[in-house]
Amino acid sequence: MTVPSRPAPRVARGRFERFDLRANALFFVLLAILLCVIVFLVRTAANIVESRPLWAGVLLVVALATVPLCRSRWRRFSAARYARRAAEVLEEAAEQASDSLGAAEGEARPAPGGEEATALLDPPLACDNAYEHACDNAYEPAYDYAALDPDGFEEAIAELCSRDACHDVQVVGGACDLGADVIALTADGRRIVIQCKRYGEGNRVGSQDLQRFGGTCFTVHEADVAALVTTSDFTAPALDYAQQCGIVCVDGEALEAWRDGTGPSPWERAGVIEV
Repeated sequence: MTVPSRPAPRVARGRFERFDLRANALFFVLLAILLCVIVFLVRTAANIVESRPLWAGVLLVVALATVPLCRSRWRRFSAARYARRAAEVLEEAAEQASDSLGAAEGEARPAPGGEEATALLDPPLACDNAYEHACDNAYEPAYDYAALDPDGFEEAIAELCSRDACHDVQVVGGACDLGADVIALTADGRRIVIQCKRYGEGNRVGSQDLQRFGGTCFTVHEADVAALVTTSDFTAPALDYAQQCGIVCVDGEALEAWRDGTGPSPWERAGVIEV
């Protein structure tokens, strides 16, 4: 009796059965180079720590502080950019809807003389003050600043800076902001650093807030103009300290005037103070 023999199962030849001597040799050479570089960097760092421990500690602290700061700046800057873009789109849509509605009403309403009026819209208000740049811009935010959260208040101040011809506007407020919430360049090239304090009506900005901001605005952030903007008011010692250090104080009333175009911006106030 003959027993049929079963063929031996085939073993699939995959990539794991292939042996490329050249590729493996190149891999180990690159690995050896990488290990040498790592060992060299570790020995160099150890020598620096041994010879200059103070500098090594300072560099380590600066590196650790820079990582979250950069991440916070990029996140907040992106959020501000998208928020401004969304607000501009909504404003354009509202203006188009308003124009269409006004044109339709003008065509349907006859003029007093019997002829149909092509448009019965009120004439635009003339800008007869010294701050005509606010009237020239189509987008004027009309926030109730006291109702905003701190992040929203910083975004609103950044939008005012952009409206008044500032460029490179950045919202940098956060845990490691070192006193700066908004940084921008004015039209004449000055670097302005703004700290935003959204306080209630009965909570005034004190001298300690000004002192903390004054310790970093010029030395760390290299401001040409430093301003503290609040929705409330300042105490008398705070105003005295700000005048001594050259910090511009913008209270709630001055902020509303800046928003409406009836008052100067913080960098224009700095020009008045210098005179």
